[in-house]
Order: sequence, then structure tokens, then C-alpha cells
Amino acid sequence: MTVKLIALYRKPDDVNAFLDHYHNVHMPLVAKTPHLMKAVVNSVIGSPMGEPPYFLMTEMYFADALKFDEAMKSPENRAAGKDLMGFAKSLVTLIIVEED
Repeated sequence: MTVKLIALYRKPDDVNAFLDHYHNVHMPLVAKTPHLMKAVVNSVIGSPMGEPPYFLMTEMYFADALKFDEAMKSPENRAAGKDLMGFAKSLVTLIIVEED
């Protein structure tokens, strides 16, 4: 069963600086994570209930829970996590889901 790590980002004060770092530094680090099948970055464009609480959502796909666990323990993932905490600690919510 596919496991996804989903990162939900609240809108930063400086959107352009955030996106520059996100796309040019952070996502290349994420791409090195072992067992990562794909990563999809989604821009939030609205909400049926008013202003959306997030402006960006990234889905990182892993084949199963075992591959996900191995990936999370890797030095490559630790490097991506360290970067994340350096530029988005107060903005990010991380959740782990299984596709039905």
C-alpha cells in the first residue's frame, strides 16, 4: 500500500524567497531520498470554506511502509529535514498517510 508524506505549508511573509529556496535548495535535497517514487508539489488556489490555511502542499510517495521507514532513517532524508527546519519550521505541518 502506497505511503505518502505530505507537507502542508502556511504562507510565508516573503513568498518569492520561500519558493526560491524551496524549489532550488530543498526539493533537490528531497529528490535524493532513497525509495522516493515521486514528489508532487501543489499550489493551493482556494478553499470552498474561505481563505485556505495553506498555500503549498507537497506529496512524497513511497511504495510501502517499510520503504518509507527506511527512507526516513536515511542520511539524505536527515539532510532534507535539517534544511526544512532551517527555513520552514514555523510554517510546515507534516502528515503520513496510506492510500486506500
